[in-house]
Amino acid sequence: MARWFSFSAALICLSVAAGAASAQGYPARAVKIIVPYGAGGPADIYARFIGAKLSEALGQPFVIEDRPGGGSIVGTDAVAKSTADGYTLLMMSNTHTVNETLIPKKPFELMRDLAPITGVNYSDLLMVVHPSVPASNLKEFIALAKAKPKELNYASSGPGTPYHMAGELFKAMAGVDIVHVPYKGSDGARTGILGGQVQMMIDAITTMAPNVRGGKLKALGTTGKTRSGVLPDVPTVAEAGVPGYEAGIWLGLMAPAGTPRPILERLNAEINKIINAPDVRENWTKQGAMPMGMSIDAFDKFLREEIVKWADVVKKSGAKVD
Repeated sequence: MARWFSFSAALICLSVAAGAASAQGYPARAVKIIVPYGAGGPADIYARFIGAKLSEALGQPFVIEDRPGGGSIVGTDAVAKSTADGYTLLMMSNTHTVNETLIPKKPFELMRDLAPITGVNYSDLLMVVHPSVPASNLKEFIALAKAKPKELNYASSGPGTPYHMAGELFKAMAGVDIVHVPYKGSDGARTGILGGQVQMMIDAITTMAPNVRGGKLKALGTTGKTRSGVLPDVPTVAEAGVPGYEAGIWLGLMAPAGTPRPILERLNAEINKIINAPDVRENWTKQGAMPMGMSIDAFDKFLREEIVKWADVVKKSGAKVD
């Protein structure tokens, strides 16, 4: 028995040493960051920013691959099934914590098949309508929706995405019946609202604010607890007609489960260094994004708490995959 314990201890020491060695030489080649959403959305934009900064810091290319579909399921499954060596990463969001309840029959489980690295940032959302919609504020839009149940619709980038859940939460709290129109990605959803194929969308303020400033869409409200400095004249949804309403989008990075801890720790340290740099914080704040870097263990705890929180929201809102 003593020899067995000695042998086991030796194996553990060898494993730890191998992991540390692999981290010292990491990365030795290009790293892929899979974004399970369409091009042009917050996940894609911030993945490209972080990828470029990591390339500078670590001396190897960090290549971004957009792989949308299934409300993030397609791209996430590809990462979950990848080799756990640090060369395939996932840019994820609160979509993933929602989907643990909304889409239980997935080919993966988030906290079983993926390993946390760190949170990236948080942004408020912005509710907008096409200029053809005869409503100049949120109360008028709610009145219109109540007068025409199931005749108005709203776009999202897919089931379980923050835009979908924000829409379902709005429907439940405002007491309106608006039809959900899921697109394959956020770029398609934005094309739909800009072209008038859908009447309403709740999107990240970081990407939708320019369309409001340019007069292409009308803003009805932001989704944070307080007004956004990006569009200070736009009231929150809570103050404009739906008391207590709050929603947002956050982004984070994960890797396949089993990725050596020293590699995860190196990525965590480098990414937190990037997003906490004063110039980055200042620039992101102007865009409406707040850096949320944290330790691996803190991000793990955050994800588990988010899964529980969104399970409750999904059940109370009655949200379903269309």
